[in-house]
Formats: sequence, C-alpha cells, structure tokens
Amino acid sequence: MTHDSQSNRRSLYEIADSQGGYFTADQALKVGYAYSQQHFHRQSGAWVQVGRGLFRLRDYPPGEREDLIRWSLWSRNQKGMPQAVISHETALTVHDLSDAMPAAVHLTVPPGFRKRAPAGCVLHRADLTAADSEQRAGFRVTTPLRTLVDAAESALSQEHLDRAVLDALQRGLARRPALVTVACSPAARARIDQALAAAQTRQAAP
Repeated sequence: MTHDSQSNRRSLYEIADSQGGYFTADQALKVGYAYSQQHFHRQSGAWVQVGRGLFRLRDYPPGEREDLIRWSLWSRNQKGMPQAVISHETALTVHDLSDAMPAAVHLTVPPGFRKRAPAGCVLHRADLTAADSEQRAGFRVTTPLRTLVDAAESALSQEHLDRAVLDALQRGLARRPALVTVACSPAARARIDQALAAAQTRQAAP
C-alpha cells in the first residue's frame, strides 16, 4: 500500500501518538511505509527500534510509563491487537495506590494467550469485561476496583492492601459499597473486609 509521503507521515504520527510515540512495523506498512522505507527511517535515526518489529519516533516527547506501552504492544496478537491489560500490583502503581513496588510487571491476558512470559513479567489469565479496565496512553489498565480485587486475590501483603484501599477511598477511586459487594473469593473477601475495617478506623481517628 502506498500513499503520498505527507499522508503517510501524518497517519503514522496519529498511530504513534495514541501509543505514546510507539508503533509496529505492521502498522507502518498499513499506512504506506514499505519495508525498504522502514529500513531507511531506521538507518536515518528518525525511527528508533526498541524491539522486534517495534519502533518509537525519535522526536516524540518521553512519557512516564513507556515500559507499559512496550508490554502492551508485546502482547499483540496476529491481527496486531494488544491482548494484555496492566493489572495487579503493577496497576496499583499506575493508580498510585499504596507504596507497593512490584519486582515484576503484572499483566492479565485472555486464557488462550500463547506467548510465554519473559523475565520480569507475570501473566494472569482471565476474561476481563470492558468494565474491568480503562484506557491510558498506549495501554489498558484494570480499574481501581478491579485492581483492588486482584490485589486481594494475590500474595500482596495485608499492609499494602490496607493502604491501597484507604488511598482509593480517600481519593474517590473506589466506593465502600462497591468494595463491600464486589464478587471475589472468600479469602479475598476476608482481606478486603479487613482493609475496609482498617480504613474506617483510620478515617475516624482525630
């Protein structure tokens, strides 16, 4: 597929702009950049290659969580659609809930996801609904409510969960009635109830 150079550049920028400055070789091809042209732009330095078939516009302003954009694009399927949603402890950091510092990136992927998790990545398999996640610049992340449930289901310490629930309540990112009634396992329910009780005590303190 070929277009005029200005149209190609504009179309590619629109894609990259929605993905924090990143784009794939397939996306570039679809808007008119033949592989020979892609090679030229890599050699000129206008496109910075950051992974297999993955590039970044050199002059695009840096973002705060470009690592998560790269993970999202890593998870794309054969149709080029990202499959992973940032979740669990990593989603806590996106929402700035608690001071948890996960040693790995946590992603939730569909049950049929076939790629193996590379070093530094933990995959959780689940069918998320549209209401379970929200769009950020270049990636999707679980909502605060879903993130708290996932955290309660995980090995996150009760201290960090207590802090995350308190932060979410104080900032209006999650409401107590929703946390009281949200579906989860019995073990997670006990942990969420404990966190809610701790938050109530903290909020009632003079």
